[in-house]
Amino acid sequence: MKTAYPISSILHHKTSAIWTITPAAMVYDAIKFMAEKNIGALPVVDGGKLIGIFTERDYARKVVLQGKTSRATTVQETLEPCATVSPDDSVEDCMRLMTEKRVRHLPVVEGGNVVGIVSIGDLVNWIISTQDAVIEQLEQYIAGGVAA
Repeated sequence: MKTAYPISSILHHKTSAIWTITPAAMVYDAIKFMAEKNIGALPVVDGGKLIGIFTERDYARKVVLQGKTSRATTVQETLEPCATVSPDDSVEDCMRLMTEKRVRHLPVVEGGNVVGIVSIGDLVNWIISTQDAVIEQLEQYIAGGVAA
């Protein structure tokens, strides 16, 4: 299965809304916001610049397991540098990076600005849709419905 398509092809099918949070926000507020939006990660932006990403995994490992409280811990306290991709990076490159870094979300950055975020679920859904389309084309070809 060819996965050299650019990430921009996935972003075109997602909502254009990009929800972010500031590093000074409390973890409680980040978790509450993620629950409201039904998302698992938030890019952390300071002065228009991406400085990291806050995820449910960060909450579990860097707050709960360390005995901290979400109302007394800032998002900044949980941050580490994060991997990013550009809209031109391929689906395959993103899958490889997610596997290598053991992450489930990648901010998509262009010209220093966050233009989207892709999750492992986005990539899996895209691959399934692409495979379904290829299978349908092959079935039509075999049935004689499409010229070679």
